[in-house]
Amino acid sequence: MVDLAVVIPVYNEEENLPHLWPELRSVLEPLGLTFEVVFVDDGSRDRSAELIRGFRDVDPRVRLVRLKANAGETAATDAGFKAARGRWVVTMDADLQNDPHDIPTLLSHLDRWDAVTGWRVNRGEGDSLVRRISSRVANRTRNLISDESIQDSGCTFRAFRRECLRSLVLYRGFHRFIPTLLKMRGYRVIEVPVRNRPRRFGQSKYGVLNRLFVTTADLLVVRWMKNRLLRYEVAEDLGGELIHE
Repeated sequence: MVDLAVVIPVYNEEENLPHLWPELRSVLEPLGLTFEVVFVDDGSRDRSAELIRGFRDVDPRVRLVRLKANAGETAATDAGFKAARGRWVVTMDADLQNDPHDIPTLLSHLDRWDAVTGWRVNRGEGDSLVRRISSRVANRTRNLISDESIQDSGCTFRAFRRECLRSLVLYRGFHRFIPTLLKMRGYRVIEVPVRNRPRRFGQSKYGVLNRLFVTTADLLVVRWMKNRLLRYEVAEDLGGELIHE
């Protein structure tokens, strides 16, 4: 067990990783916490896994979890959750758009909240107009259908107490709805502003269609789950005490 585990899904990010790891290390080391960084390679076809092995050769705080084939961001996130050994767990992207310097801010809320999710308030600083519009429409649609109030459900820059994740069950595409799933189970979730930096290398894995239309079925499932959620409190349990012979 360590204080902090940072889980990073990776898919064809060989250009970003040599910049991400040194910056991340420079932010985490002054915190005075024991930490590990779990890179989850989601079937990359480039040199991503090779680069991560190189990081590990130099620093044992680096871990590589490599999936046999590309399974999607939710699967990579779930694999990272299961591998993480931190009492706090942070998730972030590998594309350099999340700023590691926001990690202390996310962690600072975990003394009063169970989970913290990022809100890219200044979205225009890092994304094109088309992507900003598609994300805005997608967020409003998700909130309308799922009866939620999350401002930026597409932001996967988050921090959690470990206990939140122990029994969390995810399905394909559900990484977007982790804050909602946690709130359904009674955990306290807060949304805080984080920076959003311009993409330096590569291309986004998501476009307008898979932001809005592809997730419609997932939204309906989440709405159904919320409507069917068992809600009750036990008023009395007479005779439920353990009997010691």
